[in-house]
Amino acid sequence: MPAPDRRDILCSSTPCSEPAVIWLRDSGQYLCSTHCIQHVENLFARTVEGQRMIAPGDRIAVAFSGGKDSTALLLLLHAALPTWPDVTLLAITVDEGIAGYRDETIHAAVDLTTRIGVEHHIVSFASLFGGDLDALLKGRESRSCTVCGILRRRALTVAARQAGAAKIAVGHNLDDEAQSVLMNLLRGDFPHLVQDAASGEPECFIPRIKPLAGLSEREIVTYLLLTGNYRELPECPYTGYALRSEVRVMLAGLEYRHPGTMKNLISSRDTIRKNTTRVSGQGGVQRCRECGEVCSGEICQVCRILSRPE
Repeated sequence: MPAPDRRDILCSSTPCSEPAVIWLRDSGQYLCSTHCIQHVENLFARTVEGQRMIAPGDRIAVAFSGGKDSTALLLLLHAALPTWPDVTLLAITVDEGIAGYRDETIHAAVDLTTRIGVEHHIVSFASLFGGDLDALLKGRESRSCTVCGILRRRALTVAARQAGAAKIAVGHNLDDEAQSVLMNLLRGDFPHLVQDAASGEPECFIPRIKPLAGLSEREIVTYLLLTGNYRELPECPYTGYALRSEVRVMLAGLEYRHPGTMKNLISSRDTIRKNTTRVSGQGGVQRCRECGEVCSGEICQVCRILSRPE
């Protein structure tokens, strides 16, 4: 039997007779543009409310790179502001100083924050760490994502603290979460599998929240396309060095052949966390002897990176 013409496939929502624009493989649902947007907004709201991510009076700093995930995050949070008493938003963009990449994404970030009227702060590696990422990575490009991630988390923490933020919202989606689970397993990194690095690291006085954790990358891209907010931007030139790139391709293939694979990985991680006694952090935290930031040892990871070129 020939495959049905996509124009003949209608939205599964009842009652609706509009053409479908997306097929959710794990649930079997076909959704039209209106119901796809509603689906994304509802899942976002359920994630935020179900995990009690936002409280009245919170000042939320959005980690805003200008890319698709952080764009969707900022738009969804901004649209939901009227439902949260006295909650305010600001966006923080970290300029790592990556030649031929970051300038364009910063331009996109400035465009959006100006259009919707959100307070916007830009903080650079050069101002905080004395050099841009390109210079700091010389000789250790294979560790690019690790080094950048550590420095970017510090930059966000410092900027959010200076802005008086109560929480930092990051744009990690379902795909990102599933990839992190598999990467931790492949590396044998049980502590990070058991404890959420975004909220559990002693350095992070400001809690991280992940309102997009229940949404797939495909759902987010479709939402941005349907709302007219999708913007094609260059990919970070260091991405090819990362294990995550290989894991992303592998998981995408598994998800296509076996819908629900990513959700099952995350569910397994959550079960492990619920049934595992955490041992990290029980000894308390201390101040880095170099910079004074809170860390779990004598010297924080940022100072190790900055003082030990490889």
